[in-house]
Amino acid sequence: MSAFALTAQQREFAERVGRVAAEQLRPLAEAGAPGSVNRDLIKAMGEQGLLAKLFPGGAGSREAASLDLCLLRESLARVCTEAETALALQGLGSYPVLQSGQDEQVRRWIPAVAAGDAVAAFALTEPEAGSDAAALELVAEPDGDGWRLTGEKVWISNAPEADFYAVFARTTAGAGARGVSAFVVPADRPGLSGEHLDMISPHPIGRLVFDGVRVHRAELLGEQDRGFRVAMRTLDLFRPSVGAFAVGMAQAALDAAVEHAGARRAFGGTLKDLQAVSHPLAEMATRTEAARLLVYSAASAYDAGEQNLAGRSAMAKLFATETAQYVVDAAVQIHGARALHKGHLLEHLYREVRAPRIYEGASEVQRTIIARDLYR
Repeated sequence: MSAFALTAQQREFAERVGRVAAEQLRPLAEAGAPGSVNRDLIKAMGEQGLLAKLFPGGAGSREAASLDLCLLRESLARVCTEAETALALQGLGSYPVLQSGQDEQVRRWIPAVAAGDAVAAFALTEPEAGSDAAALELVAEPDGDGWRLTGEKVWISNAPEADFYAVFARTTAGAGARGVSAFVVPADRPGLSGEHLDMISPHPIGRLVFDGVRVHRAELLGEQDRGFRVAMRTLDLFRPSVGAFAVGMAQAALDAAVEHAGARRAFGGTLKDLQAVSHPLAEMATRTEAARLLVYSAASAYDAGEQNLAGRSAMAKLFATETAQYVVDAAVQIHGARALHKGHLLEHLYREVRAPRIYEGASEVQRTIIARDLYR
C-alpha cells in the first residue's frame, strides 16, 4: 500500500468511526463530568469494538498497527475530541504492558482495556522531569522479591481514577536513562494516592503520590534498568498518532471555516469572495493535507518495520500539532466573536489544540530529535 493513499476498506472504516462518534459517543461525552474519567464513554467504545482496534492481533496479541491507530484517532477527533482522548489514553497506558509485560500481566489487563472495563494510565512525568524524562526521581528501592516506590508523578492523564498505571521509576541512582525501570501498578495498591488537577481543557489529569508502594518482580515491564526503552518504544508508536489527533482537529476547524465563509454575508457578498479570507482558507487546507500525509507516511514506515523511526515520528507530531494550532486560530479569526462564545465548536477546539504541542515531547524536543537524526 502506498503511504499516501488509503484503501477503500480504510476509508470505510474511518467513515464508520465518524458515524459512531457522532451518533453514540458524542452524547455520552457531553453527559460526562468535566475533568473526570468518563467510564460510560469508554465502555461504549469497548462495545463498539473501537478499543479492540488498539490491538490488531487481538487482545492477547503483542502486535501494534500505527496507521490504523492514526485513522482511528483522526476520525474520532473530527467529531468528538473527548472520545479521541479517552481512546488514546487507553492505548498509551496499556502499550507498555502489551509490548513489554509478562504474559500474566498481558492476560490480566489488555482484554479488560479492549472491553472498556479497565482504565489505563501512562505515568512518566514528574515535577522536575518533564521534557527531560531521563531525569526522573521516583525511587524504586529493592524490597525482597520486588521494590517499593516512593515519590511523585504529575500531569498524569486518567489519574487518579485509572485502574492501573504504567509507572517509570529509578532503580539505579545516577545512571540517567540507563537506571530507569518500568512497572505495571494496580491502582488499589496500598500507599498509592492522588488528586485531580484543573486544566485549560477539562480532561482527567492528576498527580500521583507513591508512599512506599510495593511492586512485585512479576510486575516489572521488560528488563530492570531498561524501562526508558519501554517508554520510548511506546512514544515512538504514539507520536504519529498525536499528529493524527491534531489533523482531525485541524480538519474540523477547516470544515467549520469553509462552511461559515460560504454562508456569512459581508461587504456585498460572502466572506469566501474576499481574498483576505479565501487565501487563509487555502493555506489552512494545504497545511492540513501536508500534515495528514506526513502522519500517514510515518505510521506506514512503523508498520513496515523500518528502522530509525524517531526522526520521522517527531516530524509528524511537530508539523501536525503546529499546523493544528495555526488552523484552529485562523478558523477562529474567520468566524469572529461567535467562535469565542462558550460552547462553540471552535471555542472548544481552541482549548483542546494547545496541549498536544507539549505532551509526549514538546515541539522543541521534537526539533531536537529531528536535528539529531540528521547526523545519525
